[in-house]
This record gives sequence, structure tokens and C-alpha cells, in this order.
Amino acid sequence: MRSTPRTEAFPAPLPTAAQIFTTVLSQGPLTRTELARRTALSPAAITKAVRPLIEAGYLVEDVDEEARRSLGRPANPVRVDGGRALFLGVKVTGDEIIAVLTDLCCRVRTARHVPLAARDPKTVLAALGDLVQELLAEADGFGVRVEGLGVAVSGDVDRPGGTVRYSPFLEWRDVALAELVGMTTGLPVTVDNDVRALTIAEQWFGAGVGVSDFALVTVGAGIGCGLVVNGQVVSGMFGVAGELGHVSIDPNGPLCHCGNRGCVEAMAADSAILRDVREATGLPVPDTTTALELAHRGDPGARAVYARAGQAIGRAIGAVVNLLGPERVIISGEGLVAYDLFADQIRTEFAASAFATAAQCDVKTRPLPFEQWARGAAATAIQSFIRSDTFQKGR
Repeated sequence: MRSTPRTEAFPAPLPTAAQIFTTVLSQGPLTRTELARRTALSPAAITKAVRPLIEAGYLVEDVDEEARRSLGRPANPVRVDGGRALFLGVKVTGDEIIAVLTDLCCRVRTARHVPLAARDPKTVLAALGDLVQELLAEADGFGVRVEGLGVAVSGDVDRPGGTVRYSPFLEWRDVALAELVGMTTGLPVTVDNDVRALTIAEQWFGAGVGVSDFALVTVGAGIGCGLVVNGQVVSGMFGVAGELGHVSIDPNGPLCHCGNRGCVEAMAADSAILRDVREATGLPVPDTTTALELAHRGDPGARAVYARAGQAIGRAIGAVVNLLGPERVIISGEGLVAYDLFADQIRTEFAASAFATAAQCDVKTRPLPFEQWARGAAATAIQSFIRSDTFQKGR
């Protein structure tokens, strides 16, 4: 295994400095005056934080020479130098590992997919380690360090402890993943729930930029939900806030793998749709692709199944909006390939269940391939690198 260069410390020891840098990262370029307004910090605090970041090369001041000659000392915007550092992001599914190499602005430089021969931790770690080494070798060509690695896994993940407490798709329990991956790769490692990681990427670099309160609802193999409240991604006391898939909306509904009945996931996840299409059509439908084709060809049973799934999703989104009042709900996930089959039901059920002005919430779709989920994992590594209040493993 190739040796890994020692990572460096980010020059923002105080939370205010990290806040300033994050604001530039997600909303920049910004002048110091704009930074003070958006962060509600004093000009002195802005100047104190920006100076070492410029000296270390993480921020760059754009100087307009023509404006300088005509105006003397104009307010120059500062921006992040994305090429100053590199990061790796890994999304582990039940079937494959997707990895990306990104810059500091979370722009994907290269991506890799490798199939998994098995789902046990030993096999996954070996495949992940080989993939990371391949990307580290590629990163050498950029001439800057890889400062961290993010790993995104579905299920109950303890980010501060770096532990996967339970992942149903991988069939893992209590796997100290951050420690194991850190030992395998030699990099600082952040492990997080995959939907929460995707939410961080959307908050900093996607459809959630500048939105203080939003929810990201993912549909596909599972039903997930990431929550941002007052500008903070919410994990909750036990790290499972946003488990929308296991909200029961029909006590007489189908049995969920969690043990409850009528969960959103038991009614609208891919496996639930496949089960119900088989039952509705009486056909040995092999996979969700075939189920989707049946519905698109007009099979009434298959179309009714997708319609019911849309009703469940719309009702669940209505519950989220009623509880938290977000400005925006973003619907994503691989299940969006069927969106035309249940979009009307989602909108109708959401409108019926959202209370009063909550129905004004902006509900929008955003198709994101699995490479973007790996990018979300890289976003968690970037977050850990720049924030002094974020726990890190593997340093």
C-alpha cells in the first residue's frame, strides 16, 4: 500500500472563522462587507478570520485593477481556491462502492464504481481500500494533498463515534467503520448516514444554498429524509432524526422490516413497489425496472401501485412540513425515475395534509445519481476539515 502524506490543520481554530469560510465556500465570492452582513459578525471579526485564510491560500482576494485605478480602494470579493485541497467521498450500497475525488469546493474531479462481491465488513473494507489507493494515486497528479475521506452508509450511523450502528441493506451492526477505514487508508475519516451526507452537500453546494430551513426527501431502495433547521443539519440526540421511512401512516398497512406496520418505506420503497406490483398483476416481475416498464405500458395494477406509493410519499412530506415548516422540500433519489407515475398523487396528498400556509412550501425534484451521494460523503469530509466543532476520526 502506498504511503499517505500527512494532512495539515485548517487555519480556522475558532467556530466564527469556520463559519466565515463556510459562508464564502457556499455563497461566495463575497466582499468583507457582504460577509459581515450574512454572518452577523463584526468587520473586525471578518478581517481577523480572513487574513490567515488568505495567507494559507484557502481564500483568494479578487482584485479589480481597473476599479482600483478609478476608485482607489474598492471592496474586493474573496473566494475559495478550490484547488487548494482534495477530498475523497465514498458511498457504499448493497451492491457496489462509488468513490469520487473532489476539490475543496466539492467539484468532482474523477469518479469510480466497483461492484461488491459480498457485503461483510471485511470484503467491503478491502474493496474500499483498493479504490482509495487508486484515487490517491490519481490525486498525486494534482500536486495537492488529500485532506480527508468521507464514507456514506445507509442506516443508523453515529458520526461522532464513527460507528455504523445498524445498516439494513448491508446487514451490519456496530461496525467501527471510521477506525477501520482510517487504519486501512491512513486518512482522516468521517462516517455519516448517506441521506444526511447528501443533505450537507445540498446545503453547501446545491439546492439548499442560502435556505435556512429545508428537507431533503429521498425515494428509492429506502425512504430517507435529511433536515436542516436554522441552518443546521439536524441529527437529534440519537442520530436518527429524519427517519421518515419509518413513520407509520397506516397502522393496518404492510409489515415493515423495522417491525412496525404501514411505514412509508413499507409502502413506497422499491422493494415494496415490486412486492405490490407482483401481487397486483399476478406476474413474476423480476425487478423494479420491469415493474416500471409495466406501469409505463399502462398496466392498471402496476399504475395503481405507483399511485399508492405517491400518496404515501405526499402524506409523509405533509407531515414533515407541518412539524418543521421548512421553506423548501427537495425530492431526490433513484426512485425519481418513476416520478411521472406518482407526481400527481404526491402533490395532491401533500396539499391535503399540509396545514394552512404550510402548503406554500416549495416542493421541487432534483435527480441526483449515486456519484452525487459519494460527493455528499466528500462534503462531510470537507466539513470535518474546516470545522473545529466537528468530531473527526483517523487524525
